[in-house]
Amino acid sequence: MAQLKAISPCSSLNLSVHVPKSDLMLCNDNVSFSKKSALFQELGARNSELQGDAVVSNKGNGLRVHCKKGIQAVLSHDKATEVFDATKTKGLRGKLNKVVLAYSGGLDTSVIVPWLRENYGCEVVCFTADVGQGVGELEGLEQKAKASGACQLVVKDLQEEFVRDFIFPCLRAGAIYERKYLLGTSMARPVIAKVRFELTFFALNPELNVVAPWREWDITGREDAIEYAKKHNVPVPVTKKSIYSRDRNLWHLSHEGDILEDPANEPKEDMYMMSTSPEAAPDKPEYVEIGIVSGLPVSVNGVKLSPASLLSKLNEIGGKHGIGRIDMVENRLVGMKSRGVYETPGGTILFTAVRELESLTLDRETMQVKDSLALKYAELVYAGRWFDPLRESMDAFMEKITEKTNGSVRLKLYKGSVSVASRTSPNSLYREDISSFESGQIYDQADAAGFIRLYGLPMRVRAMLEKGI
Repeated sequence: MAQLKAISPCSSLNLSVHVPKSDLMLCNDNVSFSKKSALFQELGARNSELQGDAVVSNKGNGLRVHCKKGIQAVLSHDKATEVFDATKTKGLRGKLNKVVLAYSGGLDTSVIVPWLRENYGCEVVCFTADVGQGVGELEGLEQKAKASGACQLVVKDLQEEFVRDFIFPCLRAGAIYERKYLLGTSMARPVIAKVRFELTFFALNPELNVVAPWREWDITGREDAIEYAKKHNVPVPVTKKSIYSRDRNLWHLSHEGDILEDPANEPKEDMYMMSTSPEAAPDKPEYVEIGIVSGLPVSVNGVKLSPASLLSKLNEIGGKHGIGRIDMVENRLVGMKSRGVYETPGGTILFTAVRELESLTLDRETMQVKDSLALKYAELVYAGRWFDPLRESMDAFMEKITEKTNGSVRLKLYKGSVSVASRTSPNSLYREDISSFESGQIYDQADAAGFIRLYGLPMRVRAMLEKGI
């Protein structure tokens, strides 16, 4: 498989890509990026780092990407790019020289390849970001891309960046959407709907123009897409009889469609892929200890691990015990409700650990403000507004208030449940000598009488008013 090598890279350039839900193509003079809006998390670069025209060109055996700060990437490949006959003439809707497609190998992106060539007469270079989809999704991807009509495939491993730069900030913020959703899809791509995709790229480069094939084509559903794929001899991974729309990365696996479209239907057990059924989980509980520094996990059972390795380890442990299954009906950004089933074993363990440690290190007022901001933080991430100054400002706040959240949490995993067994921190605000209800120099229970009288004064005044006193 082709490998992507960096030459004079911008360190913050991150392309996080996965399974799409709506298709977009960004064009800027001689640059064309075809994206699925549900597919592209972000370029991971700030506005100032991608100002000016980007240029995608293919000279010899190299795919180069340029911007003002000299971002370049070279695709090493054992042969020069093949130029297809279909790209030599104008397409049905116009002419583009080259399009880079954010490619997952799923039904939608597989169909987009021949559609782009047919309608724009262009070469299609497929780009896949490895954000932990699993070996099964990446295996044979190059052959599938070429069979669909692409000239080549570029794959880049972005798992560490994905966990460190996007998952961990959301974890530290305690961002949960609508009480349940741990934002697995949204962190991998803050753009599930067309408007979210456009907002993200306008923030990165306001000069980009957006063309949306999903607004142009006659494909109205997945069954139409299957028919289009068959017509163009494109290999597809689904059939009309059983259609699940799945999105997988290192953080989670989501399931939509098929029988799940009726909220009255219970999910089938054979649908789950990351977790064991709680009924079939081990009869003996397992304990796991999470080490945390400044609100972020750094170790599992005393062993320090990289962000991606740590999450992978907890996915394995949590999945074995049926941890992290969520079935919810959520409110989409565009107003409709949607039913989804999510598997987030490692993420559920981490959220529990961080919250339990914060119970020792955060005071009441700080915790209340943090929890209130976490709701807005989650809303922004869900809406694809990762680059919004408000989210960045809140992120700075979260980083500051959790700088003393250090310590470890021991959790008990048993048949789908996670419960805390112990928590310790060198910065703990908990004092046994104060909390033991014993009289002492710091806290005297007699002090409570005056506090209660003052604290209840507003209620007392209101009662006096009502009684005419």
